[in-house]
Amino acid sequence: MIRAEHISKTFGDREVLKDISAVFEPGQTNLIIGKSGSGKTVFLKCIVGLLEVDEGTIYYDEKLFTGLDFTGKKEIRKEMGMLFQGSALFDSMSVEENVRFPLDMFTTMTDEEKLDRVNFCLKRVNLVNSNPLFPSELSGGMKKRVAIARAIALNPRFLFCDEPNSGLDPKTSIIIDELIREITIEMNMTTIVNTHDMNSVMENGEKIIFIEEGEKCWEGNKNEILKSDCRILNEFVFANALARQLKESSR
Repeated sequence: MIRAEHISKTFGDREVLKDISAVFEPGQTNLIIGKSGSGKTVFLKCIVGLLEVDEGTIYYDEKLFTGLDFTGKKEIRKEMGMLFQGSALFDSMSVEENVRFPLDMFTTMTDEEKLDRVNFCLKRVNLVNSNPLFPSELSGGMKKRVAIARAIALNPRFLFCDEPNSGLDPKTSIIIDELIREITIEMNMTTIVNTHDMNSVMENGEKIIFIEEGEKCWEGNKNEILKSDCRILNEFVFANALARQLKESSR
């Protein structure tokens, strides 16, 4: 479980986050949604410790993350998996080397143990025998699956995904959504996804936080979002649904 309490963050004179609190439970897909510039990415970066909060506290289970020094945060980061918007694979490394990278960084496993773990993770994302390929030889969807395999290599308790469907077609997006949901349940991870994809919201939105201009304006799940009386949320949902329809009709 991750608990954020009264998080505020300012850059210069601009208050980007304003007193946001949220609880993210394990074994379910937790979504942070909002338009570009709403503060959702800053909120995610604060949760993982890439940005220091100005006010508020963040707990991983019952451990106060915001009160830890570098060494203490590093220990919790070993339990984190990250899926970046652009996949962030190393172009000069093969698929096997990319997935093995966190194992080389944070474990004392033997080469044989590392290879077993790499192969297990690649099999889980349906990329068996892709070990020798390089990122330039992969499709966008395959790159995302390699990135997921790398993110779960250390068997993390916490998984963070920043716009995982960015640049993907609708069919591939659904595959990635299903994979994230399945792995979250199997590994009982606390998964937080930063997205504006309404298909992801309706498929994976077991817990949704909607942020607008740095404030949490609504909280609920995928069954409640279409019944909301929050005007700003309704405008966001409608605008994204319309944009998705226009995009698909132009293909």
